[in-house]
Amino acid sequence: MYIKDYEDFKIVILEMTGINLSAYKERQMKRRVESLIKKNNIEDFNSYVKALNVDKNIYNEFINYLTINVSEFYRNPAQWEVLEEEVIPMVLKNTSGKLKIWSSACSTGEEPYSLTMMLTKFFPLADIRIIATDIDEGAISKAQIGLYNPKGMEGLPKTFLAKFFTQQGNYYKINDEIKNCVTFSKLNLLSDQFPKDCDLILCRNVLIYFTEEAKVGIYENFHKALKTDGILFVGSTEQIIMPNRYNLKPVRTFFYQNNVSTTI
Repeated sequence: MYIKDYEDFKIVILEMTGINLSAYKERQMKRRVESLIKKNNIEDFNSYVKALNVDKNIYNEFINYLTINVSEFYRNPAQWEVLEEEVIPMVLKNTSGKLKIWSSACSTGEEPYSLTMMLTKFFPLADIRIIATDIDEGAISKAQIGLYNPKGMEGLPKTFLAKFFTQQGNYYKINDEIKNCVTFSKLNLLSDQFPKDCDLILCRNVLIYFTEEAKVGIYENFHKALKTDGILFVGSTEQIIMPNRYNLKPVRTFFYQNNVSTTI
């Protein structure tokens, strides 16, 4: 197939990667792809697809750039404060036993590791288990290594930095006792099965890149993935319009509770 334009490119990428570019806001995504083509001194979409098929570095760069991996520990610290002081106690009132928590767009691991450290204020490490998923296998590999630049750690409480990290040169490596609480795997929010019976789901700073139609399906699936009274935690630019459409209700800014039947 000769790829003559972006529409053809989207078809080929879906077949090649399973990523549906039509679910992303077109102007933003097309601009990102075109910037990569230009950066690699490639002539057009057709030549770029050929390069993706033969050059692993170009392919990995494309996947990483496509999935917008920008993350940091305790991103938007005020929201983490609400999570710790209000939302986690709310979740604990509505469940018994260990919490089932899913970090659904975990990028390079800063979010699930932040959550693990915060939960040590409520549980022993042996009782903390977090599911962490992302579409980008390269990001997951970095998360599993757990080596971080200090710039992305500026919002992290200093007590956590001292207790749970070891400095290695100019970087910090997260301790195995925290890493062992998190299970990483690949998951495409647009097409894969979601975990079930979650007490808390985090999906932050990724849905802003999706079309409204794609977001509807994701929100419906989050509703089905949550336990009754479970909580969905979204990003600072991702407040849900009319959350009742998805059987969710706002309980704090950026936090939505599923408190009705799991049938839509």
